Amino acid sequence: MAVRVKICGITRLDDALDACRAGADALGFVFHPASPRNIAPQTAAAIVARLPPFVTSVGLFVDADAAFVEAVLATANLDLLQFHGHETPAECGRFGKPYLKAVRVSPDTDLLEYAATYKAARGLLLDAYVPGVAGGTGVAFDWGLIPPELAGSIVLSGGLTPENVGEAVRRVRPWAVDVSSGVEAAKGVKDPHKVSRFIANAKAP
Repeated sequence: MAVRVKICGITRLDDALDACRAGADALGFVFHPASPRNIAPQTAAAIVARLPPFVTSVGLFVDADAAFVEAVLATANLDLLQFHGHETPAECGRFGKPYLKAVRVSPDTDLLEYAATYKAARGLLLDAYVPGVAGGTGVAFDWGLIPPELAGSIVLSGGLTPENVGEAVRRVRPWAVDVSSGVEAAKGVKDPHKVSRFIANAKAP
């Protein structure tokens, strides 16, 4: 079965539509002021309104106030939430939307414990641990740290590119892969050729 692909850090309508035409299953919108890919809720709402059927819109938050998340949801019709901070299961689940919990993986990370703690999550998104940075670093982690019993339910992220995503899919067999900086021409601006190659290589048999 073909892996699903999420293109994250979308800031422009053209980039969103190019990704959809290339076969993206989901698009991510970053609502975190510290990120170079931060997007205004109104801008995200305008892009989401133009997405074709069956493309999932994902809102990314990092330790955001509940009131801010609710304000974004009131503006942008997001399908799924993604939490990259220290949010508890109760904090992730309070908005009435399915969610992913991001985990910054290091050698001492107990992913089975995370999966048990966030059992209500739609899945875990695994990213590299980089001190002081919540995500989007373009750094890979050791895929061997992923327990085999979790592989089929995770979203693999961190350091993926058009060149290595095929190997990542073959080795890990994740449910989905997620990329942001690996398909950019500049921070927050996607390269349509890289996006197309990434998706094609991820979904190749």
